[in-house]
Amino acid sequence: MAAFEYVNNVYDPSLKPRLLRSLIKEHIPDEKQQLRNSLHLSHLVSAVKTHELLSERQSIDDKKMAEKWKSAVDFWVDRVLMLLSSNMPDKCWAGICLLGVTCEGCSPERFLASYSVWFQKLLSHLQPPAESHFVKAACCVSLSDLLTRLSGLPNTKRDGTTHAAKLLQPVLNLMHKDNSDADGAASLLCTILTLFPSSLQKTCDSVEAAIVTKIMSGKCTTDMLKKLARCLSLLPKSKGDEDSWSLMIYKVLVAINVLLNDSFQGLEEETRSSEIMRALVPPKKDPPAPLGTTTTTISSPPAPLGGLTIFDISNKATLQERVSMPSISALMLCCSTMLTTSYPAKAKLPVRLLLMLVERVLMVDGSLPHTLYPTITAMQQEYVCLELPVQHSYSLDILCGIVKGAHSQLLPHAAHMIRIVTEYLRRCELPELRIKLYALIKLMLLSMGVGLTIYLAEDVVSSASIDLDSVGDRGGEAFSNSEPVQKKRKHEMAVTSHENQSETIHTHKNPVPISLKIAALEALETLLTVGGGLRSEGWRSNVDLLIKTVATDACNGGWTKPTNDSNNTYSNSSSWADFQLASLRALLASLLSPGRVRPPYLAHGLELFRKGSFVFRDFSMLILFLWEVYI
Repeated sequence: MAAFEYVNNVYDPSLKPRLLRSLIKEHIPDEKQQLRNSLHLSHLVSAVKTHELLSERQSIDDKKMAEKWKSAVDFWVDRVLMLLSSNMPDKCWAGICLLGVTCEGCSPERFLASYSVWFQKLLSHLQPPAESHFVKAACCVSLSDLLTRLSGLPNTKRDGTTHAAKLLQPVLNLMHKDNSDADGAASLLCTILTLFPSSLQKTCDSVEAAIVTKIMSGKCTTDMLKKLARCLSLLPKSKGDEDSWSLMIYKVLVAINVLLNDSFQGLEEETRSSEIMRALVPPKKDPPAPLGTTTTTISSPPAPLGGLTIFDISNKATLQERVSMPSISALMLCCSTMLTTSYPAKAKLPVRLLLMLVERVLMVDGSLPHTLYPTITAMQQEYVCLELPVQHSYSLDILCGIVKGAHSQLLPHAAHMIRIVTEYLRRCELPELRIKLYALIKLMLLSMGVGLTIYLAEDVVSSASIDLDSVGDRGGEAFSNSEPVQKKRKHEMAVTSHENQSETIHTHKNPVPISLKIAALEALETLLTVGGGLRSEGWRSNVDLLIKTVATDACNGGWTKPTNDSNNTYSNSSSWADFQLASLRALLASLLSPGRVRPPYLAHGLELFRKGSFVFRDFSMLILFLWEVYI
């Protein structure tokens, strides 16, 4: 008769228990049946989440339906726990995965009544060394789901901390392995540090040592290093005081610079390393305990900085064999993450030391100094150059973190930061890094105010004019709608002579990506918005003409309809329509920015906005423009 018991529609609560029982019988095997392939399991999980089949949400008055749904969920839980207890690895793996889904989707009442039992069953599969790697990896994910759900319920903080503490030793044991177990353990450790950091109060040093040892092992993937870097950055949360954060970032800064002494040897001035080391540890002051060592492993005082023993490695020869550039990048990522992560106690940023590190890294481009006999081999140079773009990217992240977190602390160091940014703007050539650099400049202008315009304007305009020099070729990227490619149009002006540009700013030999052009336009837009009213006729007239020329060239070949989110300007999928819209926004900023005289390209700008409004339908932009100009 069940086949003829129709429901009202897909939203009928009586459909839930029937669907759940059907899915269990079709996709979850009993003790005698074999597990079907993972595609069926994926379909099962998708259906359970889409229809919320484990939530047990029903009307209070419909007790009969509530009992049916409860019975169906009981049937689900029993079958999942049966799979989890199976001796067959594939069934056990499936049961662990489905228990994680259960933790996410079941009712709060069921979760509170059952999570302790579920936790013990998962923990039992995390510890035995004979368990399959797939089982342990799935166990880490499901335990993370359980802790995440537990953290969101009221009055469970203490119990969650107790359960998380029981996981620390098994997690640390997995961290020492060289397989996928360590990756799952790092993800679970991140969850514990994020949700229940106080569970690590007594084992903080041991966890730090395990993380750093893994980072320095040279056997981690890029994703694994990123997880470990995040774990290391979250460790100060375990104690929650200002000193813990300050000590951690100080130890990380010392470690990075000591490692760079070997990695950058022969590629930088010899005085630079000694200068930053003197700043890190002034005379007559002891260096901090080595990063990654515990109080039980330090049998003697740390060595002087000239031969500092870090990462619990006793001699420099062993250090050079184990340390790699990706490990340094991971520590730099840890440093940048610490600047942008929220902590229980707010600490003072070591702005000067951070800027010195960033300057040291950004000024190394892999070139050899002008000496007769290089002190580095060609293979070492190649190895350093391979990782330099990553370290430069993290250096820019550190600068962004300083701007966001330092606030008034940055004022005494503003000149130093401006010098770093302008110098790197002249040297940087990789599009991805230049995009990030333009974003940093925007952030600096918006955060530090109009006074910064005086020092950045010339360099920003000169650099942007190079990136926007060939706007008619659409960056060599494909475009749709079969529109004719417009001929490349020469600029009517040049911000600086070609000779001077070749000496101070790079020149593009390859087509410029659209995303880089958009970043350059947005930097100019911000420059005009923040400091366009300054009486700086030199750069102001140049940038106005540049933006007018770029907008005209961008729109000469016809209008392209937007195909994606125009606000996502830095994505790899930036289209020609995104660039056209960015050029109109920059033109709007040029025309609205206050000046001594009436905008010289007002009529031309009005015509471009009139044509563009039919495609982008952004009438608010045009209305604002007309209001500001004529009212």
